[in-house]
Formats: sequence, C-alpha cells, structure tokens
Amino acid sequence: MKKYYTRACNFYYGVNAKLLIKKKLALPLCGNKNIAFDKVEVITRKNNKVLSKIINIKKIETLGSSSKKKVKQDLKKIVLKRKNFLNNVNFLKPSIMGILNLTPDSFSDGGRFNNEKKAKNHIMNMIGAGANIIDVGGESTRPNSKTVLTNIEWRRIENIIKNFKKKHKTICLSIDTRKSEVMIKAIKHGADLINDVSGFNYENQSLSRLKKYNIAKVFHHMQGKPNTMQKNPKYKNVLLDIYDFFEEGIKKIDNKKIIVDPGIGFGKNLKHNLTLISRISLFHSLGFPILIGTSRKRFISQISGINDSKERIGGTVASVLFLLSQGVQIFRVHNVNEVKQGILVFKKILSNFKN
Repeated sequence: MKKYYTRACNFYYGVNAKLLIKKKLALPLCGNKNIAFDKVEVITRKNNKVLSKIINIKKIETLGSSSKKKVKQDLKKIVLKRKNFLNNVNFLKPSIMGILNLTPDSFSDGGRFNNEKKAKNHIMNMIGAGANIIDVGGESTRPNSKTVLTNIEWRRIENIIKNFKKKHKTICLSIDTRKSEVMIKAIKHGADLINDVSGFNYENQSLSRLKKYNIAKVFHHMQGKPNTMQKNPKYKNVLLDIYDFFEEGIKKIDNKKIIVDPGIGFGKNLKHNLTLISRISLFHSLGFPILIGTSRKRFISQISGINDSKERIGGTVASVLFLLSQGVQIFRVHNVNEVKQGILVFKKILSNFKN
C-alpha cells in the first residue's frame, strides 16, 4: 500500500514570517504567525521504499491526485491553531515542563529531590525560572531501570501531589507514570496532564479507566520497555514508523486533548534520535502540540565526546533552540533557568531578523 506524509519546511520567523503570510506567499505554522513556511516535503512510502521531494506550497496543484488530496488534508492540520486545553499553557508560545524526579535512581538526578523540603524548593525554583508545567515522577524509566511497585511509586509522590494545587493553583501539574492507579489518584488531587512514557501500553486498561476524567495526555513513543529499550533498537524508517504509531494510537484516545512526544532516547540509537530531531516538523501534520525531552540525554554525550559534561546544558539548549525553530511547543527539561534564558534570547533575535 502506498502512503503519503507531509512535512512543513523552509521556515521564516518574526517580521519576515508575518510579511510573507500577509502576501500569501507562506502559511502560518500551527496558527502562529511568528513562524511561517513556504515549502513542504512530500514523502511517499510503499512497502520498504521511501521517496521524498520538496515543493513550494504554490506547486501542490501539480501533484498527482492521491498525493495532492493527502497533502491538502495535512496542510489543514499543519496551519491549524492548537486549542489551549491545559492550565496556564498557550500553545502559541514555547512552554517549559520542569522535571521533578522523586526517585532514588533517575538517570541524572536520582535522589536529589526525594526529600519533601528539597522537592518543594525545587518546584518553587523551576516555576520562578519560567516553568509553567511541572512533571512529577516516582518511577525511573531510564535505560535498564526496573519496574517499581504501584504503592511504592505513589508513596514517593503522594505528599507533593496532594499539596501542589494548594500552593500553585495556576501551574499545570503533570504526572509521569505508567500506572493507571497512580494516574487516577493524581487526577483526584488536581493533576492536569498524564505523561505515560509507554504510550498507555503498559496497562491494557489505562485509557478505558481514564475516559470518565476527560484528562489531557502526553502520547509518548517508546520501543520496548525501559529495561530492554536500548538493546539494539530497530525500525524500518524511524520517522515514519513513529508517525504511524501516533496516527493509529490517537484514534484510541477519546477526548483528543493530546500532546505527542516521539520519545528521544526511548528505544532509539543516535541516528534515530538525530533523524527525529532534524525532521520533527513532520509531526505537525498530526494536528496536535509536540513535546520533546532532550534534556541531558545520552545522544548529547555521543556527539560531544570529550566535551561532555554532567548536566549537558550546552547540548540541551542547542537541541531546544533548534526544535523551537521547527515549531515545537513544549520542552521537558531539568535546567529550567538556562533553557528559559536561551529561548528568550533566541526568540528576540529571530523576531528582529530581516532578510
């Protein structure tokens, strides 16, 4: 079967973007007139053969009938303004999701904040630095990690979750868990978002149990399980395979309050990660906001070699700024202040840039 995919490309920013949109020479990305594009990559996949070509949006009428129909359908989703369904989150602006790992064994900060006082201070610091989403987790899903019992996971996060909204009413509370029991308990204490790295596949009943709560969800891709995911991961085509995974899985989520996350480092090698990052704009044609977590990930050390560092701030900021230029809306990070600083400077430069 032949299948077509559409990736927005050749972006313009700030003054240039608004001018080209006004002249109808470019289209706004996700309803944001500060980012415009005038070309698309049309990808054709048949069996194991993948072909692509980049064309100007004015040349879409020259495509064959079947590909033209699909590209036009995708373009409607690409330009559509994303609905703001999260507390204090506007998808026309970049959002920072600050990471709070209440675990003894997370890959970069295990044990640092699993003391209640330290955790609360860290939340305050991240919000003060610009995080408008806080992602709380009680189970490490780093490579080779082991599954934690549900009652232990909930015990680790319980006090923080129960008291979060009393202190931070306007901040979006996200729960990083694979277990429906933990999800539901957190929802009852005001959680706004469920971030399940398994793509709601760890438990068969997760999505059905969540139906009555109308909760927003991060639909995340992971190949395999945390303890096996980095053992020689393979794809026919990592970009298109993950797109297909999202396209199929979205059908199972009833309320469509969905954010997609291709799962950098979750069952991907260096080449897979770089392909996803460099061509991330393909996922805009799904019609939902995109979340990416590159913070402190191993691919940074694989690229930087002797220039690697413990917190990998340089590599994190570099990847965030590239992804921002591709229209990604949410960034899951450890070093909120440094990332926020990078985004502010980068956006200011882009907004004043003229060709």
